[in-house]
Amino acid sequence: MQKQLLYALLFTFSLAFTHAQKPKTPASSEIYQAIQKLNFLGSVLYVAAHPDDENTRLIAYMSNHVKARTAYLSLTRGDGGQNLIGPEISELLGVIRTQELLAARGVDGGEQRFTRANDFGYSKHPDETLQIWNKDQVLSDVVLAIRQFKPDVIINRFDHRRAGETHGHHTSSALLSLEAFELASDKTAYPEQLNQTSLWQPNRLFYNTSWWRYGSQEAFDKLDKSNMLSIDIGTYYPLEGVSNNEMAALARSQHLSQGFGTLAQRGTQQEYIELLKGDTLSNKTGVFEGIDTSWNRVKGGKAVGNILNGVEKNFNFKNPAAHLPQLVEAYKWLQKVEDQHWKTQKTKELKDIIQMCAGLYLEASAETNWATQNDIVNLNIEVLNRSYYPMVLQSLNNARDLNIAKNITLKNNVKYDFKEVLKVESDAQPTTPYWLNTKGTLGMYQVDDANLIGLPETPRTYNIDFNLLIDNTPITFTKPIIQRYSKPDKGELYRPFEIIPEASAKITEKVIILNSDAQRDITVVVKAGRDNLEGDVEVCHPNDWSVFPKKQKVNIAHKGEEQTLVFTVIPPKNQSEGFISPIVHVGDAAYTKELIEINYEHIPFQTVLLPSESKIVRLDIKKRGENIGYIQGAGDVVPESLQQIGYNVRVITPDEINPETLSRFDAIVVGIRAYNTLEDLNFKQQQLFDFVENGGNMIVQYNTSHRLKVDALAPFDLKLSRDRVTDEHAEVRFLNPNHEVLNAPNKITTNDFEGWTQERGLYFPDSWSSEFTPVLSMNDQGETAKDGSLLIAKHGKGHYIYTGLSFFREFPAGVSGAYRLFANMLSLGKNDIKPNTKLND
Repeated sequence: MQKQLLYALLFTFSLAFTHAQKPKTPASSEIYQAIQKLNFLGSVLYVAAHPDDENTRLIAYMSNHVKARTAYLSLTRGDGGQNLIGPEISELLGVIRTQELLAARGVDGGEQRFTRANDFGYSKHPDETLQIWNKDQVLSDVVLAIRQFKPDVIINRFDHRRAGETHGHHTSSALLSLEAFELASDKTAYPEQLNQTSLWQPNRLFYNTSWWRYGSQEAFDKLDKSNMLSIDIGTYYPLEGVSNNEMAALARSQHLSQGFGTLAQRGTQQEYIELLKGDTLSNKTGVFEGIDTSWNRVKGGKAVGNILNGVEKNFNFKNPAAHLPQLVEAYKWLQKVEDQHWKTQKTKELKDIIQMCAGLYLEASAETNWATQNDIVNLNIEVLNRSYYPMVLQSLNNARDLNIAKNITLKNNVKYDFKEVLKVESDAQPTTPYWLNTKGTLGMYQVDDANLIGLPETPRTYNIDFNLLIDNTPITFTKPIIQRYSKPDKGELYRPFEIIPEASAKITEKVIILNSDAQRDITVVVKAGRDNLEGDVEVCHPNDWSVFPKKQKVNIAHKGEEQTLVFTVIPPKNQSEGFISPIVHVGDAAYTKELIEINYEHIPFQTVLLPSESKIVRLDIKKRGENIGYIQGAGDVVPESLQQIGYNVRVITPDEINPETLSRFDAIVVGIRAYNTLEDLNFKQQQLFDFVENGGNMIVQYNTSHRLKVDALAPFDLKLSRDRVTDEHAEVRFLNPNHEVLNAPNKITTNDFEGWTQERGLYFPDSWSSEFTPVLSMNDQGETAKDGSLLIAKHGKGHYIYTGLSFFREFPAGVSGAYRLFANMLSLGKNDIKPNTKLND
């Protein structure tokens, strides 16, 4: 039932489909709601730091109850978070979470914007955040968002007065919003923006507060709330058959990579916002108190409003097409309005409503979902008018070279199909998230085209303009080219139409660890973006490494096919590390990027181009024990990483955990957040503890105390906290330098903690029983020592190890010290071990 409700909501609010959504013709009730929103000229901008920070309850309320144009400005795309649904981290996780935000807005009715700030990981203070971010650039982007969106009201998710008490990104979002509130109307602030937008002064700035800000409901109840608005966001929408808080829960549940699937809530629910700046609220009638949100707001709007308010008042639910004469008349009057901001926005909304009322189906489907430069692509164009209102398809064109006259009268419910040809230009740029085109810094994306700053996605390059004459009024509807296809087990499917390079390449392993100076084969996979691809491939490498052969030929007959090439890497005698990358030479062109596809059912299909490179490490590493059982948690590449250094790793499910299966392993490793995501582990803990008692080693990687699904995390008392060390360069001190884990079989020194990425670790325990030995101590600047990053307890004949160290980040980065330390953890107590028989896959 909930899934059906979600589809209905997506149907309601996705009036124009984007990159992979199936187009739908809304029901009359949805058209009526769109007209209500059309007649409201007011806007709200909600501001926070990350995907999933937004209050979907308030966004849904402002969009669907108040009828305001509502947007969420997320300063980052969430690259620094964790991924509960797959292995993607960093930039690729940012792509996923961008799409999850867009999916959420498709449910709650909001819009989405961003800045160029990169989520570099947890930050404990806004001073650190704004130092790593380029504060001036991020502030500029917030000002730009205000000037472009022109909100009457801004609502901050976080409190600017809480520096150092919460995530530095959170506080920074509030601080920057507060500053931008004043600067957006200042012509001396970022004057270059005025070439593409205009000055704007919002009326009010609020902070979205709650009892948790003050520690308890009791403390909150005692507050003076004279400067606050209370909003009941539990309102019920009969036209949708859903309440606002149910809708908000469905929107929040789109953040699957963060594990925010949640139960729907119902009934009255209070939300509070505190006025920080702007016009006072004398009567507390709402955030738009004293602001004219009618068509009288704009010069020339009265004539438009007279027509559209009449349509809303007398809406014909049985035959929405009956309103097409009034809607077209309002469209003509709207084109005379001088206010360019509202003219542009309301023209877009009105065109959508005209299309909905007419039951217009306009689609341009390509025979393939991707093409390359100079390709010829066959298109199937479909036009259908499901009303009796007279209209003519005058022509089809795009911004490139397609311009085809039609002059066809569109009869009621008669489908018109056209076969056309699209020529992809020789200079067409590949489709990829625009913010990843140029390498940025730790804290900032580099966006070379100022017109793209703030956009959630790369604009579609190839669209079709359907130029219609409706009651002798020319109206153009623009649709992106897509691919519509079907699968027997899926039905009708849609994918975006993408431009890809004629060749791309990848090395199958992102990190290559060599534990001796013996040569090793690596695999390079070349993918053809066109038919009859011919060229050669070489592998760039550090000077002290060798690769043989120097070049290999590639010859691929059909686009989409791949050719696998094997090169031999010869490492140096001594420890060394660097990067290797394939280059595909085709004629005079050289291609150095990897084509990555992201395919999850809850978001559109994504194509990403990133530099193709792999880290290669020659290290001296010793290990004891051979066979590792890995219990997958929230998704990481730890199993593959352990295989790199010679372990036999088998991923096991909770159902497979039994004494017989466990007896095959020297150690069991529990993946990140496994105890937050796998409920069945609660019933398997004792068998795992018995495995340790019988001589096995058990390594548990980080979990959060929130939503912990096991009663006992360890065989002894162990309590998790939110302690973390975010500075990847923080000093690491050895509490027990003689402990076996620091000495055998590899001697661990402070050098092994050099080159770590993003953080030292997270969610360290802060309380443990005497059976545990803390091994390491570390802390961020100005904080007390955190001693819970690596805890080891002898249990029977084996060892239980809990670690919050971020191995899941260090392994993909090829941090040699992380591999050496992990090998020591696996080797504990196995001085005389004889390798078990090699595991079957």
